[in-house]
Amino acid sequence: MSAKPIILILCTGNSCRSHLAEGVLRAVAGDQFDVQSAGSKPAGYVHPLAIRVMQEIGIDLSGHRSKPLTEFLAASVETVITVCGNADQACPIFPGQVNRHHWPFDDPAHATGNEEEKLAVFRRVRDEIRRTFTAYADGRRDQAKRK
Repeated sequence: MSAKPIILILCTGNSCRSHLAEGVLRAVAGDQFDVQSAGSKPAGYVHPLAIRVMQEIGIDLSGHRSKPLTEFLAASVETVITVCGNADQACPIFPGQVNRHHWPFDDPAHATGNEEEKLAVFRRVRDEIRRTFTAYADGRRDQAKRK
């Protein structure tokens, strides 16, 4: 862990949404934060379609792994962002935690249909997450400039 503020993005399985958000926030926030993700009940893998749709926008998730939120209980987490309802309900308070946000997104892992139909859902959720987390990073940069 680094001296930069830790932003922890949580969902239940830590296989899709939290990794999409982690990848986007790392890409748009640069070196401003230590961005991590975890799950309340980790699936144990990062969904292959999540990796694929992020590659389409130049973000590599292939080195990510599904982690339990307990890995971060002793860390100085500055901000927790939950991206699904179950994680919001299961989210503990972290020592030193200053901010908490809940921004729910549909779970693309539950998409049905053929591969192209599933990819369309993953892309839609990726784009929603990209807009939300880009705006968040922009807001944090503006806030830092005012200080």
